[in-house]
Amino acid sequence: MNYEETSRRLKAMADPKRMKIIHLLSKGTLCACEVLEHFDFTQPTLSHHMKVLENAGIVEVSKKSQWHHYALKEAFVKEFMATMAQLFAQDVNHRSEK
Repeated sequence: MNYEETSRRLKAMADPKRMKIIHLLSKGTLCACEVLEHFDFTQPTLSHHMKVLENAGIVEVSKKSQWHHYALKEAFVKEFMATMAQLFAQDVNHRSEK
């Protein structure tokens, strides 16, 4: 497990607004204008949040005409889910009973 990379991604996700963006994108690709409908902030603020998520390797962006479209990176989702399963794996042979 890469603890540094996992920590970096968790920090990017820790903001409640970015967490909501991730939740919205879990349902599919969205245009920036569609994401903005769910928030009470400006397009530059959205761009900042999306840049943080993009730099962390969580989302990918494509430009279609004047709008940016965002999607969760499939590889990130698979890797993150596997990392969380590994992180919280229960090994009954190594856990002390309470």
